[in-house]
Amino acid sequence: MKKAVLIIILLVFVVAGFFGLRFYNKYLGNNVEKEGYVLIPHRAGFQQILDSIAPYIKDKESFKAVAKEKGLDTNFKAGRYYIQSGTGNKNLVNMIKAGNQTANSYRIGDFGDMYQMIGKVSKKTEIDSLHFVKDLDVVAQEKGYKNVEDLKKYFFIDTYKFFWTVSPREFFAKFESQYNDFWTSERKNKEQQSGLTRDQIYALASIVYKESGGKKDEMKTIAGLYLNRYRKGMKLQSDPTVIYAINKQTNFKEPIKRVLYKHLSTPSPYNTYANAGIPPGPICVVDKNSIDAVLNAENNNFIFMCADPARFGYHKFTASAEEHAVNAKAYQDWLNSKNIK
Repeated sequence: MKKAVLIIILLVFVVAGFFGLRFYNKYLGNNVEKEGYVLIPHRAGFQQILDSIAPYIKDKESFKAVAKEKGLDTNFKAGRYYIQSGTGNKNLVNMIKAGNQTANSYRIGDFGDMYQMIGKVSKKTEIDSLHFVKDLDVVAQEKGYKNVEDLKKYFFIDTYKFFWTVSPREFFAKFESQYNDFWTSERKNKEQQSGLTRDQIYALASIVYKESGGKKDEMKTIAGLYLNRYRKGMKLQSDPTVIYAINKQTNFKEPIKRVLYKHLSTPSPYNTYANAGIPPGPICVVDKNSIDAVLNAENNNFIFMCADPARFGYHKFTASAEEHAVNAKAYQDWLNSKNIK
């Protein structure tokens, strides 16, 4: 009798173990063959979800069964999902149902215009660049601007995190919040003391950024120099503004390595060789350091600057036209020796 009971108990454990193992393998056991990212659009159908995840899993049928059981065919969140090794069907399905997607890194660089930036950004979003531009155009117009290009000042150079499903409005809202946080009462006081409008500050900061190559240690000196020229009624004569004027005309498809005399007459309100004063807007997206450099510009008497061939990326500054001519000749000779045209 005892022996029969033991056999029955053993059989129960075997059966329970068998079904328990099947349950574990179906719902909890690792079903990931390789790691990677899966993109699931808002309008995806159930079969599209299955097809997207298929290359990353071992047992496609068990995943389909669990997904159907848990209602993934009618209830899912769009997103960019990371398929991680060791994950079972239940957790994979729950991840997509809950919308636990993985953010992506977006680098906002010194883009010359917003269309360049959107072209890069939209490659990492569900929305194509045309719709991104149209939606941001609406945002711009709601703020009283002409189009998306007028939103350039809201953006700062840096690396940001966004989801693949980010909408243009959500995207802009992050930068608008950062912009508002940046303009503290202290900075607003310095803005008033500068005698410049906010648009002029951004335009000048973009010149400072381009001339400095983004190096913080020369920014305040360069800002002081250009403010000296502006306040004396002199043309700013900044090479990056000429490059920008040409780039705008060629849709940024003609790289300019060296500004030549023929370029200086390029017709554009941004060309500071052809026009006096500060350009009507920034020639690129700027960083926070360049804005602060304008607000805290160095008090110097410099009028001229020239790239220093002995210190690549840095400049020689002077208040003397004669000394500047010597510096410019040295730089031109260096360019010629390197065959830079």
